[in-house]
Amino acid sequence: MKILKFGGTSVGSVEALRNVKSIIEKEFSKNEPLVLVCSALSGITNSLLSAAEEALKQNDFSEILKSAEEKHYQLISELLPRTAQNPLLMMVKVSFNEIEDILFSVKNLGELSDRIKDRLLSYGEQMSGKIVAAFLQSEHFPAVFQDSRELLITDSHFCNANIDYKTTNENLKNWKPESQIYVVTGFIAKDKNNDTTTLGRGGSDYTAAILGSGLKADEIQIWTDVDGFLTADPRLVKNAFSQPELSYQEAMEMSYFGAKVIYPPTMIPAIESQIPIYIKNTFQPENAGTLIHQKSEASKGLIKGIVSIEKTCLINITGNGMIGMKGFSGRLFNALARYDVNVILITQASSEHSISFVINFDDEKKAKEAIYEEFDFELNSNKIDEPQFDHELSIISVVGENMKKTRGVSGKFFSALGKNGINIIAIAQGSSELNISAVIERNELSKALNVVHDSLLLSPVKTFNVMFAGTGNIGKELFRQLEREKENLAENHQIKINVVGITNSREMKIFDNPESVFDLDGFGTNPQKANLEEFINLVSDKNLPNLVFVDNTSSEDVVKHYPDLFNNNISIVTCNKKGNSSSYEQYSKFKRLSKKNNVNFLYETNVGAGLPIIKTLNDLWISGDEIVKIEAILSGTISYIFNNYVGDKSFAEIVRTAQELGYTEPDPRDDLNGMDFSRKMLILGREIGLPLEMSDVSIKDFLPEACLKAESIPAFYEELEKHEPYFSSFKKEAENSGRKLRLIGVLEDGKINIEVQIVDANHPFFGLSGSDNIISFTTSRYRNTPLVVKGPGAGSEVTAAGVFADLVRVTAQ
Repeated sequence: MKILKFGGTSVGSVEALRNVKSIIEKEFSKNEPLVLVCSALSGITNSLLSAAEEALKQNDFSEILKSAEEKHYQLISELLPRTAQNPLLMMVKVSFNEIEDILFSVKNLGELSDRIKDRLLSYGEQMSGKIVAAFLQSEHFPAVFQDSRELLITDSHFCNANIDYKTTNENLKNWKPESQIYVVTGFIAKDKNNDTTTLGRGGSDYTAAILGSGLKADEIQIWTDVDGFLTADPRLVKNAFSQPELSYQEAMEMSYFGAKVIYPPTMIPAIESQIPIYIKNTFQPENAGTLIHQKSEASKGLIKGIVSIEKTCLINITGNGMIGMKGFSGRLFNALARYDVNVILITQASSEHSISFVINFDDEKKAKEAIYEEFDFELNSNKIDEPQFDHELSIISVVGENMKKTRGVSGKFFSALGKNGINIIAIAQGSSELNISAVIERNELSKALNVVHDSLLLSPVKTFNVMFAGTGNIGKELFRQLEREKENLAENHQIKINVVGITNSREMKIFDNPESVFDLDGFGTNPQKANLEEFINLVSDKNLPNLVFVDNTSSEDVVKHYPDLFNNNISIVTCNKKGNSSSYEQYSKFKRLSKKNNVNFLYETNVGAGLPIIKTLNDLWISGDEIVKIEAILSGTISYIFNNYVGDKSFAEIVRTAQELGYTEPDPRDDLNGMDFSRKMLILGREIGLPLEMSDVSIKDFLPEACLKAESIPAFYEELEKHEPYFSSFKKEAENSGRKLRLIGVLEDGKINIEVQIVDANHPFFGLSGSDNIISFTTSRYRNTPLVVKGPGAGSEVTAAGVFADLVRVTAQ
């Protein structure tokens, strides 16, 4: 025998009920009975409650009832043939007349007892059960309606009645279902006085489990509108997916901490009778759903799901008088129990000076009354302090049997939260190691769920939300590369890059629904006027997980906002050298803030574009190697110019070509005056712990003063033409001696010198070609044969590739 429970959405429309019919066709066998447990139509229970509340307030409730009644009429008229409609339409009419009589009594008396409420709510299940039975009969199934009140007996605790298992099981034993389909009302029962009672939250699921246990069913199927137990709430975590199976204990934990697929009491009868439970989707019946049974197979991940309770209240009780006060906790929790307050989570300081616990948001008033009543003397005598109530909190919990005896799970959990700036207010973990819970600010719940889901490898891909500043050559090339590699990142590296915002000096765009969209134009329709502070605030206010800021500009104004980004737990990837080559105090501040906030600050492209120079230097430095000397050509612009300044071409022609190819800064003088080179050498010095300032860099100007002081870029080129004899003298000297011009930077003995040198064929930099950069590290380990890194050091393609690599590096950490 099988028990199939259908929720409100599964019986609330013609489409849903046609799916129910298809499911029954597959499950029903003429050799054994099939029991269907049906909830009220979707929304009807809430409508009846709302109408009752309006009646209690002496307000008109007729429109609420009219809408609920019409919903039943419409379903009947669309679902059933005309010959079968009249009895059901009459049944609904009579039911709503009775409901109306009850509500008028509530309105006239100004009283709504739990007993009356249970009677009122029972109509939803009675009507839906009769409609489903009639529909199946019209489709030629041997279906009969069965009122669960004839089978399930409870105490008189209305609205949340307790099952009298002895009497109920005796009734089920005597029932002896035949080989047909029984449509049983969920949620409702009766007490020994024949008054209608209800089974509380998840009552229809509970009905199915009670019937399954009492009838010794082979399995219980819970049909709902989701694909089983998901790894997280799909409304908050887009990457959530269904788990194929869970143990009873895992399902209980996930249900208790917010997963609304099934409710904890539902499983108790099934657990006791060892009956497997299937959670399946009425609207996608081909989906396997989730199997809940005694022992689930070991999953690949450490955890089975991340669940949450959105609205909770944390109560903190402190006081010197609590120390050594025997029985304090017993008094506290007994008082809460008297007021029917359920405690979700408890944590106590070992000093006994404080105790904190979390309750449901709606129980705050009752808890306050219980505490003040029980500890009136202690409060008035200042033995305990005034209790603190914080009701802007949520609980997030990770659940899974694989966590048992697995080291580092808590570390990964708390590290993921901390890395994204999510403050943990309280924690709890049972000795069973099945659940780890943390209390956090409610406004950070969505962010917390996503980062934990990603970090504990529940998601098929790890999502990073990125905002981009700068849409010039490097920015556009980076978008091209990200678009081209999107599938590769997802399939081979399990990384997804979401664009949440783009800005430049003129326009900005915030994407309401960030996806993997790489628009080369960037702004689409209706961009806003650029305001970097507003841009950062708008993205930060979204409270997105794994947020990264990519700076593809050369703007000092953008750099000014780095501290705010770090303090908002946002990682930074930048090719902008201005931040790290300004004052040493600023450089140190950025390093300190990134470390303090546990975020990444990556800038490999500050030196050598996409070449692994900073990473190589850091590896040498961190591993304890002594840096003796660094020699480098770190200007792709000057490298290109000197390599091509041969033959009859003028120096001005070569510079102009370099600018057209994108090798220079917008103003070529920023390259030719050695300032860009100086910034790079300064950064390298700082990376090995030298507190250097720009004034410590010695550079011998190659350009005449008139070229440097030209009023505009066109005027600059005019001055270059005028001074061609000066430049050609260097060229001739090099060519006549078989040597080459090189602008070389040297870091040695804590000093940086940059100057033009004429090198011969024995020099390691002699053979440099194109716009390549080269750097030579002479260290204690690489003293006789220096470690050399060489390759393209300029151009939007290689620079964008370096930014891309840094961005991927953020995702790996």
